[in-house]
Amino acid sequence: MIADLRLGGAVVAEYHGGAELPAHLGPRPHLHPVRTLRGTEVTAVRPADHPWHLGFSLAAQDVDGWNLWGGATYLRGRGYVHRADHGRIEHLGFDAVRPNELRQRLRWCAPDGSALLDERRRLQSLPAADGWELAVRTELTNPTGRDVRIGSPATNGRSGAGYGGFFWRLPGDGEAFTADAAGEAEVHGSTAPWLAWAGRDHTLVFAAAEPDPWFVRTRDYPGVGGQLAPREPVVLTPGAVLVRGLRVLVADGELDRAAARRWAETDPRERVPGSG
Repeated sequence: MIADLRLGGAVVAEYHGGAELPAHLGPRPHLHPVRTLRGTEVTAVRPADHPWHLGFSLAAQDVDGWNLWGGATYLRGRGYVHRADHGRIEHLGFDAVRPNELRQRLRWCAPDGSALLDERRRLQSLPAADGWELAVRTELTNPTGRDVRIGSPATNGRSGAGYGGFFWRLPGDGEAFTADAAGEAEVHGSTAPWLAWAGRDHTLVFAAAEPDPWFVRTRDYPGVGGQLAPREPVVLTPGAVLVRGLRVLVADGELDRAAARRWAETDPRERVPGSG
């Protein structure tokens, strides 16, 4: 662990650098465990079905042809293929470390260590009426002298699998719903402004700052994320910056649609009183 996030003196999330992980797992910083205020863990790390799933993290399976996600690489016409093509996301240092805020510098690297993307990341733990809120903002910059392409299995031929960017691996079964839909088939690929995950003893509500389609799995494994490149690659020209933001309500027990909507539609500046 390289740092943690706290709220009211309690550790609600532990942050790991990931440098010790083997290459095929896509080494990268990640949060695990993330806990509710009652202490329930709501992330999973290195599960048997997908050992490269690391709690809550940011990654992409295709960055200029290199796999920074981990696991097999999806190739057009061939499907998932195990290759020695794994890059890594390195923790370079913190610009700020506070009980409820981490500001970090990172570098997304090819297997030989050359830079693909530079990143500035901010993680915050904030009070919320029904639990606590994790707020994340990332700025990805192309530091090279050429265009950098960020793709996904979808851009390489697997329709509907545009996963990349934020990804949260859940520890057990649950149900996903939005304001007007429920179930994987209905919410996966939607651009609803918020999406909730109801587990056995917890609820997470995700609200993205940008309208990327949601990536949701409930049948094969439990996970929620974004689709940064759902159909076409994102191309960053030299010096270009890509910004993404996400808020996650972490709550004990079961929240209904009305409670999820109330949190998601509350102005983030209207925090309930609480210690940071």
